[in-house]
Amino acid sequence: MTDRLRTALREAAADVPAYDVHGRAVAAARRTRRRSVSAALAVVALVALVPMGLRAGDPTPTVAAGTQGALPDRVAAPVLGALHATDRPRLGPASVVFSGQAPRMVWHEEGSRVVAVGADSDRYRTFTVGYEARTGEDVVLSPDGRLVAHGSGGPDRPQIAVIDLVRGRSRQLATGVPDSVASIPVAWSPDGSRLVVRDTVPIDEQVTGHRSVLSLLPVAGGPRVELTVGQRPDDFARAVAFSPDGRRLAYQVGDPAPLSPATDPEPGGGKLQVSDLDGEVVASFPLPSSTWLAGKGAWTPDGRWLTVVVRQGGSWRLRLVDPVNGREVHQLDAASGRETGPARLPAVSGVTAIRLLGWTDGGAAMVVGYRPHPSALAAFDGPLDMDQRTSYGNVGTVRVLALEPGSTAPRTLMTAPDEVVAVDVADDVVHTGRVRRASPPTGTGPRFWMWTGVAGLAVVALLGVAGRRWRRHRQGW
Repeated sequence: MTDRLRTALREAAADVPAYDVHGRAVAAARRTRRRSVSAALAVVALVALVPMGLRAGDPTPTVAAGTQGALPDRVAAPVLGALHATDRPRLGPASVVFSGQAPRMVWHEEGSRVVAVGADSDRYRTFTVGYEARTGEDVVLSPDGRLVAHGSGGPDRPQIAVIDLVRGRSRQLATGVPDSVASIPVAWSPDGSRLVVRDTVPIDEQVTGHRSVLSLLPVAGGPRVELTVGQRPDDFARAVAFSPDGRRLAYQVGDPAPLSPATDPEPGGGKLQVSDLDGEVVASFPLPSSTWLAGKGAWTPDGRWLTVVVRQGGSWRLRLVDPVNGREVHQLDAASGRETGPARLPAVSGVTAIRLLGWTDGGAAMVVGYRPHPSALAAFDGPLDMDQRTSYGNVGTVRVLALEPGSTAPRTLMTAPDEVVAVDVADDVVHTGRVRRASPPTGTGPRFWMWTGVAGLAVVALLGVAGRRWRRHRQGW
């Protein structure tokens, strides 16, 4: 190579811009890392935002009109991350609601996470209340299973919350009872248009005691109708039963019947009243001790008779009485119409109490049986207030039973795990008497994955911020 050619090549090379190999490699690596992080963020955001969409959009019922519900043969505690009652997809009508102290069913220190089960499948939804809920007594499911009501608010502003399980919405109702410190729903009318509510009111400014006010409250709005006032908040009107036509309602009030240690060693009894929708008492009669209004299903399907529950030692039986005077009604001969003897259904033993949910189309009584808690200190075959018989500390679990005419023992329809201590069943499900084989959810629910996605998104974001700070710090060296 000549000197002239060598010089020309050097000059040409000098005019070529230098290629920053290290800088370009670092920049390419940064672009790759940014693309990877962006992809990860997109995936995590998708995981987080899709479940959030469960709460968005217009409400759409998931159960087709006319779908016939059925009682699941068992229920289970909700899974971790179960959907809420207002989440999408909507639950639709419920067959059952239940509460207790089973895993994931306690909310804060004294609150409850109540579980609702779909009418036709094992879709579970939850909602919270600020007290130890006894479903069927202070958290009540509407006859068609579409609505559920519970007490809400604080002593300064007590209210009734009504959750629409079909639309996924909740609204608050005020009872309008002056000076009330607590409002609790106790019963639905057959058409779901009215609630019977019980308010607790101090008897004086020093709050030396309380009285209870029982009212009929239109759900769509309007003035309440006061039914009665009582001085025993614990057991006052714990059970209220509407007649099938919705024109009358029965409730147990008043002080217990006089007790004789020799013959009447049981609290309870008192007075049973029947009112119309205007609050006028149309019948009133005393109940003997050891006797209570049987539950929300106390009226017979034809509306002729009322049902009371009687404790006899360690057994519980249902009895029919005349709603006018309380006289016990015996079985009638279909041909002559004459009484032929007591109407007998099987007794229930080994329980703290039973509560009548209603009557099936086949003539069976569907009841809740409260099984004693293994560590309960109370003796349930002796005197004890009904309020204590269904309390959390005394009940270990519940069963839904069928008492069929002519049978010698109850038939179990639904079981629940330990520490599920209260249950309510939609009237429509009670009437059909249908029972389906259940397969409760297991594993983890959608909300678990939603919050996992949110947590992952937060971690990725924090790592990104930390990485940028580290690079800036390094460049500053």
